[in-house]
Amino acid sequence: MGSDPNGNNQESGTQIPASSSSIFRYNSPLVQVILIGLVSFCCPGMFNALSGMGGGGQVNSTAANNSLTALYTTFAIFGILGGGIYNLLGPHLTLFAGCSTYVLYAGSFLYYNHYQHQAFAIVSGAILGVGAGLLWAAEGAIMTSYPPVNRKGTYISIFWSIFNMGGVIGGLIPFILNYHRSDTAASVNDGTYIGFMAFMSVGTVLSLAILPARKVVRDDGTRCTNMLYSNVGTEAVEIAKLFYNWKMLLMVPASWCSNFFYTYQFNHVNKTMFTLRTRGLNNVFYWGAQMLGSVGIGYVMDFSFKSRRKRGLVGILVVSFLGTGIWAGALANQIKTPPKVLDFKDSGDSFAGPFVLYFSFGLLDAMFQSMVYWVIGALANDSEVLSRYTGFYKGIQSAGAAVAWQIDNHNVSSKTQLTVNWILTTISYPMLLVLVLMTVKEDKGEEQEVVVVEEPVKQVAPSSADNINNHHSNNGSDAK
Repeated sequence: MGSDPNGNNQESGTQIPASSSSIFRYNSPLVQVILIGLVSFCCPGMFNALSGMGGGGQVNSTAANNSLTALYTTFAIFGILGGGIYNLLGPHLTLFAGCSTYVLYAGSFLYYNHYQHQAFAIVSGAILGVGAGLLWAAEGAIMTSYPPVNRKGTYISIFWSIFNMGGVIGGLIPFILNYHRSDTAASVNDGTYIGFMAFMSVGTVLSLAILPARKVVRDDGTRCTNMLYSNVGTEAVEIAKLFYNWKMLLMVPASWCSNFFYTYQFNHVNKTMFTLRTRGLNNVFYWGAQMLGSVGIGYVMDFSFKSRRKRGLVGILVVSFLGTGIWAGALANQIKTPPKVLDFKDSGDSFAGPFVLYFSFGLLDAMFQSMVYWVIGALANDSEVLSRYTGFYKGIQSAGAAVAWQIDNHNVSSKTQLTVNWILTTISYPMLLVLVLMTVKEDKGEEQEVVVVEEPVKQVAPSSADNINNHHSNNGSDAK
């Protein structure tokens, strides 16, 4: 993956002639980010819509909670390993294997709709955790390493908007298919799961269109990787180093909490407070809010100030102030929980407050995660390094999610879950500020990264100790 067909190394920053000046070239970063956005639209986007209904669309949340616990347990492992696997297999095998597991997961709930046996849902959840770890490590590497240095926030927001359009469409599926069912209906119909499976199948095939980093050419003629040769031993060592990398340790609180709050939002706001059809409608706006949030924070991170470090600091502060206000609103809503389940047509003004809260949760989620991805992207520019960083982020994130779903399974009160989420997100902000202050350099310094290499150097022996040492020195550097 790290060399051309002739065995030559491709250095990050190596300038080569671009086949066309158009940003819509097939091998341009923009087109590739759009494609990975469409893959995510079809697979994790539809998964998000399914999860967002609460309980996987079922009346009893136990099967969904146990399935999601299994999912995020294996996701935690393969999220961390995913970066190394991506460096070994490349995007095609990694993404195709990952996407195919989403179809199985949706199918398990179609089965559960008829037989009420949760074993299949739990096993498919564990398998999806493996696939999701592969998909998100690849997606993170593409989203953070393919774009130009000074436009990473913009490209992240483009990806996040396309990805969350999947949640919008996915929210419309249960809303439309269950619209005329009685307000007391609690489990979605078969057509809902079949619709999800159809989209996920399309995403699986579309994943084969993603180009490896060595074939992606930015507008300035540079490629997106400086990979030499990768092997299992090298990846194992580099992944192990992440656990005592101070930059990754500062990111642990943000990683842990960034999916932790889904349990509260989906099961204790959307599922318990609204009718079935209203839950589908709420998800349309929840994921739509994610599109708005990602665009807003992307602008702050890329265009608000000339100084790159200042943009990062301001972006974190904006998210922290907004997040504090939204969690305060959640506490007020928790104290004044309405006496009956709300419906968007029948509940009048009492529907407005909880609806705005749920919409705001979507806004915060997108801004928080886009902010974290921007910070990760600021730590390096090489696809190989960033695949490991994003894999670590997703692994810790998934470990937190696995704990959160089991906490809910043990009937921990809504107010306690809300309080824990608020505390966890609050702790993460100062650590991210420290990380940006210590690692993010200004654009002027980054522009000096582009090095014109007249002739690529041939790799003599992929397994030689010298080459592995050189590989480590190139890829283990601090923030660019």
